[in-house]
Amino acid sequence: MTDKKKVIVEIKGVNKVYGTNHVVKDLDLDIYEGEFLTLLGSSGCGKTTTLRMVAGFEEPTRGSIKVENEDIHNKEPYERDVNTVFQSYALFPHMTIYDNVAYGLKMKKVKRAEIKERVTEMLDLVQLGGFEKRYPSQLSGGQKQRVAIARALINRPKVLLLDEPLGALDLKLRKQMQLELKRLQKKLNITFIYVTHDQEEALTMSDRICIMNEGVLQQVGTPSDIYEAPRTRFVATFIGETNLFDGIVSSKADGRLHISVESGDFYVPDEGFAADEMLAVSVRPERMLYSTEPVDGFNLVGFVKEQIYVGSVLKTVVELANGNEVKIERLAGQELPNGGKVYLYWKDGDAKLIHTFDDVFAEAVEDIVMK
Repeated sequence: MTDKKKVIVEIKGVNKVYGTNHVVKDLDLDIYEGEFLTLLGSSGCGKTTTLRMVAGFEEPTRGSIKVENEDIHNKEPYERDVNTVFQSYALFPHMTIYDNVAYGLKMKKVKRAEIKERVTEMLDLVQLGGFEKRYPSQLSGGQKQRVAIARALINRPKVLLLDEPLGALDLKLRKQMQLELKRLQKKLNITFIYVTHDQEEALTMSDRICIMNEGVLQQVGTPSDIYEAPRTRFVATFIGETNLFDGIVSSKADGRLHISVESGDFYVPDEGFAADEMLAVSVRPERMLYSTEPVDGFNLVGFVKEQIYVGSVLKTVVELANGNEVKIERLAGQELPNGGKVYLYWKDGDAKLIHTFDDVFAEAVEDIVMK
């Protein structure tokens, strides 16, 4: 997304506190018109609370939320131009599918002819045309979820909020619905704000992902930005697998850093680090290389511990001298070390250097404040 995109939801300095529990901390986030944005994090990170504040089910302790540049602080949930889809579907069991989808329009006193036209259009859009006379109990989980989405979209909201809507579905149906939701979002060009704890789901569906941890927004970016260039230790380890080396800059010269870690040392291009600075080095398993001979610029030696076959992927686990394990990943059929000593290395640009002092300092301050 670019700065030329229209900002439809503006979250500025938002905090949410329950007693002594600081759930959302100084959140600043611009969400663009027509984008699929995912709030991603583990349970208790603040993602659902953030969504509920946009919906109007919770109010910020501090800060402001605007939709199309209008402050929505004093607006009731039904007055906001947003609709929410929940994991539980929340369909009316005694109503037909037609009446469930038409409910919001009936409350707004829309004319009967227009209601019929819009319900028919919406059910066709979610591929449930012909299901009008059925009841929720007669539908599968995926069909119920599509009805819930149709009911939310029929009001033509500017923003659709989705709170882990696929969480109750089995894996196969979940993957199918991911693609359907993405197709629907692109067709309608409505802003989707999606909450999930599933990393693969976020990578599959999102235009941008917001990683949250303990109420703090860690990083915002495209799926490739988040995966290839994590800015914090948490992001590096939360999204996919990675090999993380904690170390210190022993020296720097000629545009390269000499990094010392517990299990060895190596040289990497300088990315603006100072001598004696602590840092973490993240290398994804598919970028990790090995040799049976020493490699210039690297002193990381280990022994092959095991091979793991995972369908189309083969994983090798290498144990370093300090007991830490390094993972190497290749497609099935590609050569992998099958035993003995190996020398680990990677190409310039395949390792991401992460500042760690800021994280340590922030955690220390938080501990002092909470005490």
